[in-house]
Amino acid sequence: MSGAPLKFENPIQDAISRIRFAPQSDNLLISSWDSSLRLYDVGSSVLRLEAPAEAALLDCCFQNESVAFSAGSDGFIRRYDLHSGIHEAIGNHDDISTCIGYSDDTCQVITAGLDKKIFAWDTRMDKDKKSVFVKSLDSDVTSMSLSGLDMMVTMGESVYVCDLRNPQKPFESKDPDMNTPIICGSAIPYAKGFAVGSADGRVALEICCPSISDDIRYMFRCHPKSTDRRYHLASVNDIVFNPLIYGALVTGDDEGHVIAWDAQSRKRLFQLPRYPNSVASLSYHHHGQLLAVASSYTYRQAIELEELPQVFIQEIGDANLRSINVGSSSRN
Repeated sequence: MSGAPLKFENPIQDAISRIRFAPQSDNLLISSWDSSLRLYDVGSSVLRLEAPAEAALLDCCFQNESVAFSAGSDGFIRRYDLHSGIHEAIGNHDDISTCIGYSDDTCQVITAGLDKKIFAWDTRMDKDKKSVFVKSLDSDVTSMSLSGLDMMVTMGESVYVCDLRNPQKPFESKDPDMNTPIICGSAIPYAKGFAVGSADGRVALEICCPSISDDIRYMFRCHPKSTDRRYHLASVNDIVFNPLIYGALVTGDDEGHVIAWDAQSRKRLFQLPRYPNSVASLSYHHHGQLLAVASSYTYRQAIELEELPQVFIQEIGDANLRSINVGSSSRN
């Protein structure tokens, strides 16, 4: 079975945009197009919080176990007290806000929107002074990921990296040479590098490996072959790295496939049973042995099933972990 679906007294009524495990607990944050932010305790199987907003929520992130943020279709960035459920807007984009992340290193909430701007909101400053910098871009940001002091964004077919200590400096361009739109991207949590997924089912990897002489840099198709031996051309919707296992990543696609990979040996590790809808978002538990999977339509493909979305929790067993031979990360 594809794990166990979370049970909600009031089912999620519209597409899930993002799921994120908390930094240190079993809590799972869920943002969705039905304009609610939910906090679910996976260990206790209890919905801790459901906070309605005034717009569809297109992304979310934790600051810590007590505070979270969301990006909305009305452009507003909202801060949530996860104990009381009280939320407030800390600022807004001039158009739809699409991406959000929090940097522990700079204490900033980083956001991107369809106004082709990136904002940083300093959580240590007063409400009316939170916006620290704004960077205007030439294109819409399709995905964003933070790792330490590095920010990675994807725009069209391109990947760019920025040092959050010097955001006004021009972005460093990384050319994965995919020649097709990039849908998602993930910075590596314990090394310099990233993985990005494309609309035609490919993943491009770039990892700086101090322990070996050559960096890892290659591209691969990451989905099952059909019975006629042709590759599926399903969009890669999300990529997540195991927080404790160096080079282990998981991909999720538009056809409901979730597959784990060993970046260094270039091998497929395991594949989970197919999910009932597109895989809209993935998140690893901080211990690395639970994987949350959002099975939901995404509004990207006309052929998607508009059934009520679900969130599944998949246990990654010892047998799966033992199959990874790249060694443990520096966080172990």
